[in-house]
Amino acid sequence: MTEVNQSSVSEFILLGLTDTPELEVILFGVFLVIYLASVVGNLGLIVLIQISAQLHTPMYFFLGHLAFVDFCYTSSVTPNTLVNFLREVKSIKFYACAVQVCCFITFVVCEMYLLSVMAYDRYVAICNPLLYVILMPRRLCVGMIASTYIYGVTVGLAQTVVTFNLSFCGSNLINHFYCDDVPLIALACSDTHIKDLMLLIIAGFNTLCSLAIVVISYVFILFAILRIRSTEGRQKAFSTCASHLASIMIFYGTILFMYLQPKSSHSLDTDKFASVFYVVVIPMLNPLIYSLRNQEVKQALKRITEKLCLAIK
Repeated sequence: MTEVNQSSVSEFILLGLTDTPELEVILFGVFLVIYLASVVGNLGLIVLIQISAQLHTPMYFFLGHLAFVDFCYTSSVTPNTLVNFLREVKSIKFYACAVQVCCFITFVVCEMYLLSVMAYDRYVAICNPLLYVILMPRRLCVGMIASTYIYGVTVGLAQTVVTFNLSFCGSNLINHFYCDDVPLIALACSDTHIKDLMLLIIAGFNTLCSLAIVVISYVFILFAILRIRSTEGRQKAFSTCASHLASIMIFYGTILFMYLQPKSSHSLDTDKFASVFYVVVIPMLNPLIYSLRNQEVKQALKRITEKLCLAIK
C-alpha cells in the first residue's frame, strides 16, 4: 500500500496519535467529550450574542465570529479523527485530504487576524472611549470581518493548490492524525523548495503581522490604563481585556512553541501532539474563558435562563 505511483494515489493513510487499540478507545472518549463541549460552547455563545440585545456591540460581534471560526476549524478535523480512532485503517481520500488542509489553514489564519481585530477593538474602547461608537461603526466591523475571511480563504486555497500539485509517488503514510501541510510535504517526491519557501514566508508573515498588531494595541492599552488614576477604573479597564489576553497567550503560545523549537528537538511527533492542543483544546477553552470571566456574558446568560424557566412554568 505504501509503494504506489502518483496515478494510483487515491488516498492517504493517517498514522494517528497512537497504534495501541486500548489507548485509542480512551482517546476517542476524551476527544468526543472535548469536541461536544466545544460545539455546545461555541454555538451557544453565538446564539447568546444574537438573541441578547445588550451584547450587540462590536466587541461581541467579533467574539461571535471568533466562536464561529473555532467551531469551524475544530470541526474540519475532530469528527474525522473520532471516526479514525475506531477504524483499523485510518484512510482519507485524496480530495478529502485537500479539503481538510484548505479548511484548516483558512480558519487558523482567520483566527489569527480575528484576535488582532479584537485587540484593535479593545484599543479603541479603552484609549478613545468617547469616540468608540464613531471609530467602530457597523460598516467598519463588517468590513474587517469580511477582509479576514477573504484573506483566510485566499491563503488556504493558495497553500492547498501548491501542496496538491506536488508529486506523491512514494509512501502514502501521513505521520499525523489529520491532513497537514508539513507531513504532506515530507511525502512528496518532487521538488518542494518553492512550497517550503512559500510555507515559511506566508506562515511567518501571518504569525508576525497578526501578533505585531496585538502587541502594539496592548502597549497603547497598557499606557492608557496606567494613566487611569482610580484603582477601580484600572481594574475595570483590565477586566475588559483579560479574557482576550488569555485567548491570545494560549493560541500564540502554542504556535510559537512549535516554531521556536530547536531543530535538534523538533519533530513531526512534537508537532502532532502540539496540534492536539490548538485543534481540539483551544476551541473548547475560548467560550469558557469568555463566559466565566465576562460579567456581561454571564448576566445575559442568566437573563435568558430566567426567561426560559418562566416560559416552562
